[in-house]
Amino acid sequence: MGFYAPPKTGTVTSPKTEEESLAKLKSDYLSALEKVTGLTKEEAKKQLLEEAQKYYADELAKVIEAFRQDYLIRADELAQEIIISAMLHGATDYTAEYTVSTVTLPNENIKGSIIGQNGRNIAAFEKATGVEIEIEEGNTIKLSSFDSLRREIARRSLEFLIKDSRIQPTRIEEVVAQTKKHVDEVLMDEGRKICAACQVFNIHADLISMIGRYRFRFSYGQNLGIHTIEETKIGVQIAHELNLSPDIIEQIRLGCLLHDIGKIVTDEEGTHVQLGVQLLKKFEIPEIVINAVAEHHEDKPFSSVVSRVVWIADAISGSRPGARYEPHDTYVKRLTQIEEIGKTFQGVSEVYAFQAGRDVRIVVKPEVVSDSELTILVAKIKQELEKKAQYVGQIKITAVREVRATDITKAK
Repeated sequence: MGFYAPPKTGTVTSPKTEEESLAKLKSDYLSALEKVTGLTKEEAKKQLLEEAQKYYADELAKVIEAFRQDYLIRADELAQEIIISAMLHGATDYTAEYTVSTVTLPNENIKGSIIGQNGRNIAAFEKATGVEIEIEEGNTIKLSSFDSLRREIARRSLEFLIKDSRIQPTRIEEVVAQTKKHVDEVLMDEGRKICAACQVFNIHADLISMIGRYRFRFSYGQNLGIHTIEETKIGVQIAHELNLSPDIIEQIRLGCLLHDIGKIVTDEEGTHVQLGVQLLKKFEIPEIVINAVAEHHEDKPFSSVVSRVVWIADAISGSRPGARYEPHDTYVKRLTQIEEIGKTFQGVSEVYAFQAGRDVRIVVKPEVVSDSELTILVAKIKQELEKKAQYVGQIKITAVREVRATDITKAK
């Protein structure tokens, strides 16, 4: 009968002890390796990377050059895609009016009231506004004048008269006079519309009113308001395509809105760039935006990406097919010259050019010009137009002298 003997057991090592042991062996190995090579771990790593870079330098250079050539080949294509995308986003729903505005009538019956007995209402309206009325078939009336602000005053006056329904000479004169007094409100209203279309807010009220003048200013037949809205949309879209920061995008938006503001400064000497910079400095506009205005005709080197994008957007909007029509400026200049010649004579109150300058109406001050002097005045204006004005065919000159007497009865 034997006896039971328990099995022999060895020493049990915990996982933690094994990790510490391996770490010590690794450390001893690295120390021995550093001693043999004469290099520290960091020095060996640096040397290895340098050797790898030298070994693969030619291959890396070939890869980089291949990518560079590919981007050079595709550069024009990528640029075209960005610009086309910007132009698509910048397309506006405006139609250039040039010299005509339209008013839609509620019904055809109102036409008789607008014409008046023997055409007296139309005559009074044209005299008060300096705008020609054209009665069209259907429910539309055209207002024709080369002066867009004059035409806008006439449009608003006529729309008010139609709603008021009291259309007669005295009332026409009152409404037109009131509308002329409220020109500042008209400019502020148009300025707000342009700023809203460009998504620019929180700027000085005086600046908004000046921006409103864009709506009545043309450059080579292109309406400045329409051009500004279009350019701003193009500039912002280019900025988005370039992944520019929101702050820079807002600076581009403001630069596009204000780039041509010098064009509405007419009482000072200088280029529109110089006048625009001087004006904006009064309103504490950011320097980077003022620089964009100063550089948008390359009078100075570009100082920022904002200036570059504003310049590109301006060039796209101004040079695209159909944007500008130079003869319109010549047309406006010719009619303005005709009116200015008439205004140089003493006793002349107003001068209006109609029918592309073929018909000129002269309104005189009755207390200065007598009936007998009226014929002499017309002859003098005729001679002056023949000497200085540029025109084709003939010009019909009509002088109007009107004397009025007004009194008011006492209340009983």
